Amino acid sequence: MYVCSCFGVTEQQVKQHADAGACTPRQIASACKAGTDCGGCVRRIQALLGRGDCPRRELLDQKQESVAGSLGAAAVVTASPDVRLSDVA
Repeated sequence: MYVCSCFGVTEQQVKQHADAGACTPRQIASACKAGTDCGGCVRRIQALLGRGDCPRRELLDQKQESVAGSLGAAAVVTASPDVRLSDVA
C-alpha cells in the first residue's frame, strides 16, 4: 500500500528505511523524500514508525547515560542551572 502518493513510497519501503535506522519522519524523508511535498503522509509515517525499538534512539540513550555518568557533579550543574559550582564542589 502506498504511504506517499507524491513520490510513490510504499509501507514496505518505509519499514525498510526504519529497519536501516531511520527513526523519525524527517529521517524517512531524507531517505526517500516521503513527506516532503504535500505532507499528507507524515501522520501515516509516524504511525508506521510507532514507538518501537530504534537502533539510533538506543545508541543515543546509551551515549547520554555514558556522558552523564562520566560528568558526575557537572551533570547536576547542567540539570540544575540555579546551582552554583561552589555548592557542588
